Amino acid sequence: MPFYEKGDVRIHYEEAGTGFPLLILPGGGLNATIANLDAKSPFNPMAEFAAEYRCITMDLRNANGGKSSGPLEVDRPWDAYADDQLGLMGHLGIDTFLVLGFCIGGPFIWNLLRRAPGRIPAAVLAQPSGARPELPDLFYDNNMAGWGPHLCARNPAITMSMVDTFLTRMYRANSDFVFTVTRDFVSTCQTPVLILPDDVPAHPYAVAMEAAGLAPNAQVSLYPWKQPKERVPMVVRHIRSFLRAHRPTATAA
Repeated sequence: MPFYEKGDVRIHYEEAGTGFPLLILPGGGLNATIANLDAKSPFNPMAEFAAEYRCITMDLRNANGGKSSGPLEVDRPWDAYADDQLGLMGHLGIDTFLVLGFCIGGPFIWNLLRRAPGRIPAAVLAQPSGARPELPDLFYDNNMAGWGPHLCARNPAITMSMVDTFLTRMYRANSDFVFTVTRDFVSTCQTPVLILPDDVPAHPYAVAMEAAGLAPNAQVSLYPWKQPKERVPMVVRHIRSFLRAHRPTATAA
């Protein structure tokens, strides 16, 4: 069971396959874990793409049910997670990599493209999270109930007051669009992205399509794509052709 450690941060990760590196970000919000790729995702990209890529995935720091842990950085929640993601790839000796993310992986990917644009040749955002004006406290409320209490029970040094500050900074201070970047950023981001829209409370169709319309090099999958289930393999083929079209020809470490 491999871990990447830096200071007080300890990240559990897994690898499968060989080839150009593909970072896979599981869904599940702040409880995103490797196990969710089998339990909650429409398809498991570790299984689908390991024959062609060096697939790397990880438990999110402090996710319930996961094995990653670290401080609750209340002043910089999104960037703390980006530090873990970029730090893991650096630990593995990987400079350039593709990214595929579910759910919270959408905001994570936009933040990675902001933080390290030259390292990511293309990205896939599957059922990405986004803000809904009619449900402004959806993510705050869900995590105050379903994430924070369990985290505090495991780590008495973390209080619900700290969780409140963390979630407020994460979801209330910038409660618009994709949380991590602005529309102006997306409209100037030249990285090719493939967006697979969803339309449930946490994954608003309108935000996914707005991002696709703004990003200069965006593609969109068919919609709906998760139902009927016969459509999922079609979308996986779209992802495969998109990644092949945009991966560099030289194989990285």
